[in-house]
Amino acid sequence: MSVKIRLARHGAKKSPFYRVVVADERSRRNGRNIELVGRYDPRSNPSIVDLDLEKIDGWLAKGAQPTEAAQKLIAIARGEKAAPEKAIKPSKRSQADAEAEAAEKEEAAAAAVVEESADEAPAEEVEEAQVPAEEVVEEIPVEEVAVEEVPAEEVVEEAVAEEVAE
Repeated sequence: MSVKIRLARHGAKKSPFYRVVVADERSRRNGRNIELVGRYDPRSNPSIVDLDLEKIDGWLAKGAQPTEAAQKLIAIARGEKAAPEKAIKPSKRSQADAEAEAAEKEEAAAAAVVEESADEAPAEEVEEAQVPAEEVVEEIPVEEVAVEEVPAEEVVEEAVAEEVAE
């Protein structure tokens, strides 16, 4: 009979926590165990690893074999490794809010730059730059704006001729 130190999964669907147990290798994952030696909660940040190292050392001395996952947790409990930390992924909504705030800040900065440049410009230059619309309209010669008049019958005949050619 071989004894293993392994994880037994507990908790609800999609929210697991694990018990570190000493069990016969032939028993089921969540079946009968010999002794509970610790707990592991991967859902918290950083993960919680609570092991009784004295009990684990006693079982290792008796010949118990830890699984890979249990071996990693034992190393974390002894301080040889750091507890795993989850990368917090922001939601799509919070990303959109952050992008909107950044855009607003950029617009405010651009508006401030425009206001500063307007304040620094001499009044004479501002007056020269502002030309009334009436003066602009008067400068365009009327001959250049004239529209060519084409009878509607000619337009229809051209369209029919193009369709027949296709």
